[in-house]
Amino acid sequence: MGTSADDATAEFHAFFERHHAELARLAHLLTGDADAADDLAADALLALWHRWDRVRAAQHPAAYARGVVANLARSRVRSAVRERRRVALFWSQRSEHTEGPDVAAVVDVRDALRRLPFRKRACVVLRHAFDLSERETALTLGVSVGTVKSQTSKAMAQLQQLLGTRDAASELVGGRN
Repeated sequence: MGTSADDATAEFHAFFERHHAELARLAHLLTGDADAADDLAADALLALWHRWDRVRAAQHPAAYARGVVANLARSRVRSAVRERRRVALFWSQRSEHTEGPDVAAVVDVRDALRRLPFRKRACVVLRHAFDLSERETALTLGVSVGTVKSQTSKAMAQLQQLLGTRDAASELVGGRN
């Protein structure tokens, strides 16, 4: 006869097996950094393990996990932005001019996603790459369904502009492997 701790461990292990790849993919799409994705997914799963009693009792544990990944990704993106600003400030005396991406060339969807503000990017990724409903996306991000609708709509328009005439939604969904 197994103990409650053994049951919780087995439950978490099954959750890990079922959701690790999805959480790493979400982290990758939100941060644009493949190397950071596994770290973020591992950090999120470690946090979930520490609160497993609360997580397993949640109505939507997978949504809870996605929310943890989204929050960790948001922190990572903010940290990277702060670091870039510090570096830019430090090197502002340099006269080098760097060109932006060549918009006339084929633009990778991931590069276009990185150019979106975090909330818009999260809404598009969760809605189109993960096929979550507006309600599930709202639950994951801790925002209203109206915010998800608005941010997704604005993000898709921005992606279509960034990608030219290519259909952003079909590119995003078609980019899954």
